[in-house]
Amino acid sequence: MNKTSPVRAGYLKPRLSGGTERHVLTAFIDARTVPAGTTIDTDIAIVGGGPAGISLALALAPTPLRVVMLESGAFGFDGKTQDLYAGSESGYPYLKLESSRLRYLGGSSNHWGGWCRPLSEIDFEARDWMPHSGWPFARKEIAPYFKRAQSLVEAGPFVYDKGETWAQSLGVPLTLAEGGVYTSWFQFSRTRDSVLPTHFGHRYGEDLRRIPRLAPYVHANVTALRLAPDAASLERIDVATLSGKTFSVKPKLAVVAAGAIENARLLLASNDVAARGIGNENDVVGRFFADHAIPRDTATLVIFDGQLAPFYTGNAILKGAILRATFSPTEDYQRARSLPGSLTTVENEVKLDELGQAAVATTANALGVDAANAKAFSMGCGLELAPDPNRRLTLTGERDALGMPRLHLAMHVADSNFAHYRETMKELGRQLLAARIGMIRLNQQTHADWQHVMDWGNHHMGTTRMSADSKQGVVDADCKVHGVANLYVAGSSVFPTYGASNPTMNLVALALRLATHLRKQFA
Repeated sequence: MNKTSPVRAGYLKPRLSGGTERHVLTAFIDARTVPAGTTIDTDIAIVGGGPAGISLALALAPTPLRVVMLESGAFGFDGKTQDLYAGSESGYPYLKLESSRLRYLGGSSNHWGGWCRPLSEIDFEARDWMPHSGWPFARKEIAPYFKRAQSLVEAGPFVYDKGETWAQSLGVPLTLAEGGVYTSWFQFSRTRDSVLPTHFGHRYGEDLRRIPRLAPYVHANVTALRLAPDAASLERIDVATLSGKTFSVKPKLAVVAAGAIENARLLLASNDVAARGIGNENDVVGRFFADHAIPRDTATLVIFDGQLAPFYTGNAILKGAILRATFSPTEDYQRARSLPGSLTTVENEVKLDELGQAAVATTANALGVDAANAKAFSMGCGLELAPDPNRRLTLTGERDALGMPRLHLAMHVADSNFAHYRETMKELGRQLLAARIGMIRLNQQTHADWQHVMDWGNHHMGTTRMSADSKQGVVDADCKVHGVANLYVAGSSVFPTYGASNPTMNLVALALRLATHLRKQFA
């Protein structure tokens, strides 16, 4: 790809005719310049300029469709805009709502870590031992979009679980005994300038500017989705700026792609026609909020000969891909033991205390191996939380600067999530011992232990979940809001179950699948 410059704040004022704008534009538009009361007519409106919204706009670029993109922020961080995310919380300690997303072009790709891995087949399955699990389609429905998504996140060639063959040039992957855990692989995003990772606003801003039928607005905050009187279709979108301007967009079809927090808030707060909020007839909007729990120092790994390939403890560049090894339970093992997904990484080298040294010496002696050069490493992980309808976002009486109700997050994390992970780690320990190459000490046991080392992935998911049954979800298999003919939702908020893989590359693939569906609506 040719190198392009960063996004420039180039604005073009809308051309008006009878109070209605019809756009043929090639620049970002400052919503603060739009005359109050303007109605913007378009084919498709995309609410949100993060990875999902940008991927959708790029995928629609070859079509003759007129598209409006509405981004709340602009081209950099702004405290007043960011404060629109602020809310309250209760229950299990979690991140502040205004601290875990970024509200400007590119969304939270402006601070992501670039970790990529496609969801597995089991992640889409309805698992009888995991209530509320399963997508309304199998992995094969989204698989054709993975390679294009891989390209958009700039993660190099599509390698993943073929990484073991590629990695031989840098070292030998651990030879575990046969069992339920194997060495799997992450890949990482990097931009054309070799800066990790890809920030969607910076990377694709110029591409958006070049789409002749796209009108991307910045400083454009959506405050309401207005339904027709029969609640069967969307009529218009209300937009406001922090400077006090208000106008509306009248699309033939709209996609809400503002992240799991804001997607839920917009649907719940748009309650003038549907009293419980759009798509919320069965009280599902805002429920099933999820993130990947990322506890630190979950275990200590000891390698008896001290030889651990560098791709376990850090990133390795191989044939244009940036790879890192991780330990994952096999899908068969998850099914056999009723376990959720997890991805365990080796972190920094640590020194064992006297008890640890004695345990290693005793174990090595019993196995008949030499542990004179043994090394120990701290381990961390990413956990798939089980779906929980009581982990939810609800509206409060407090209002933000635009008059929108703020949210409250009730966070719940059952101890069973950690107990299941310990089972996976016990199996890894058994395989290390059976192979006579190492051992594991599990470091966290009690609820307080886990809470003390807890971190989070900032991977918001699940609040507008997908389901074929409107009683169990907010959108259908095509991401269309149940009961509303022309309203869709994009992003990881539609994930009904989450897997342990980071969501960005997967939600981009889902957005590309949605784009294919939307094009058919105008055929």
